[in-house]
Amino acid sequence: MPADQPRVLVVEDEPAQREVLAYNLEAEGFAVSRAVDGEEALLLVEEVAPDIIVLDWMMPKLSGIEVCRRLKIRSETRDIPVIMLSARSEDVDRVRGLETGADDYVVKPYSVIELMARVRGQLRRVRPAAAGERLEYQDIVLDATSHRVNRGEHELKLGPTEFRLLSTFMEKPGRVFSRDQLLDLVWGRDIYVDTRTVDVHIGRLRKALTQYGGSDPLRTVRGAGYALG
Repeated sequence: MPADQPRVLVVEDEPAQREVLAYNLEAEGFAVSRAVDGEEALLLVEEVAPDIIVLDWMMPKLSGIEVCRRLKIRSETRDIPVIMLSARSEDVDRVRGLETGADDYVVKPYSVIELMARVRGQLRRVRPAAAGERLEYQDIVLDATSHRVNRGEHELKLGPTEFRLLSTFMEKPGRVFSRDQLLDLVWGRDIYVDTRTVDVHIGRLRKALTQYGGSDPLRTVRGAGYALG
């Protein structure tokens, strides 16, 4: 699985619903992780670092509301979008779900087409490159659909790893990424790569970005990692 393939965690205790969701998400190009209850969901969030969570409200052991509350109070997980699924259609329930931190609220029975659109909408917000968006930072333009990068009037030739690195930086300019975070985001959690490999590819990316002149936009933060700008 490519490391930059967006991952959705589906949390649903009803097997048929869970598999329908997973099938449609995989058909849309997402990698899908499945959890059957709230406790498993919290464990999987630690293991697979999903880009988006589709979360059922009514579940055994731990409700979706409680799972969402726990995710949103932790700095490591609060930015993961949560789409809450619920048979509760009253406004008071919708408000409760959103106040707990859910980013969207979908009432059952729902249209699969509409839900897929909402998942893509949340993905565009948190990972625009993975959604095929065009990213710009100063004079650097990255087109995720055509897989091209330009700096000023020059097209830059980047390898696949350097392209994913640049995408990661351009989605969150100014954010400092540690080497371990870059390994997870660019190479994938299930692949063992030495952290020094990150430094090698950062060096290649810097060389590519400055090959036609211009200042180096990447910043080394001693003891912390790397940032764009």
